[in-house]
Amino acid sequence: MDCSSKKFYHKHNGFDSRGYAETFFSEKPDMEFGDDSLKFPMMNFHYVFSSGFVKGDVLIDLSFGSLIHHLYSSCDVFKDIIILKLNERCNMETSRWKNSYTGALEWKHASSHVAKLEGKSDQVHDKDEQLKTAISHIISCDFDNENITYPVVLPLADCISSLWILDSICKDQDDYMSHLGKMSKLLRPGGHLILLGVLKSSYIMIGGVKFNCFYYDESFVKNALNKLGFVIDYCAVQRRKNESKLTDYKDIMFITACKTK
Repeated sequence: MDCSSKKFYHKHNGFDSRGYAETFFSEKPDMEFGDDSLKFPMMNFHYVFSSGFVKGDVLIDLSFGSLIHHLYSSCDVFKDIIILKLNERCNMETSRWKNSYTGALEWKHASSHVAKLEGKSDQVHDKDEQLKTAISHIISCDFDNENITYPVVLPLADCISSLWILDSICKDQDDYMSHLGKMSKLLRPGGHLILLGVLKSSYIMIGGVKFNCFYYDESFVKNALNKLGFVIDYCAVQRRKNESKLTDYKDIMFITACKTK
């Protein structure tokens, strides 16, 4: 797939983090990505964390944009959540939400949905505050460095969650293997990596700007994880449920794998 005419989220200017969230993750009636971008991730995060096979103290999240909706289920398990961002605007937007600043992005619709999944519909506000308290750091990172958080050295995580980040920063299979390997170095042996991405996609339009997506399929990701010493213990794939021309993916995939070495 030719990516020469498309921008890369972590390399080029023009990424509108607020526009991205409002277009693909809001509660607006005309937001057609709800089943894929909101409900599917939250349902699967709720499942893996409530099942008890993913657990520990420290979770590192490295996700596209300024997203936090998938983390509501994690704060029931992990007491220390560290968020890494490749884009300074996303770093700032996430910090505004955590600190409850005026004009911050609104995620109450997401916390409400997770509260319903947990049978705690009367505790939406508590869920919001619980997550904000659990987030200890929001740190910039750079995949050009072998240690992507350089000069900061983080404790090895019990779990790493990552939504759409590898889709957005990789141009080919070698890039994917290299970046996945660097991400893996932040995870302790026996810890879990959670990846969510879109299959067979080449672009996403955000604020009128076309951004690159790395084109891959389910078997490629499974083989990549196997080569890096991961054992897959859960995988869910959902057929695309919207017809928007803002992006061209075919399916969305959620996968959990344990690091064995």
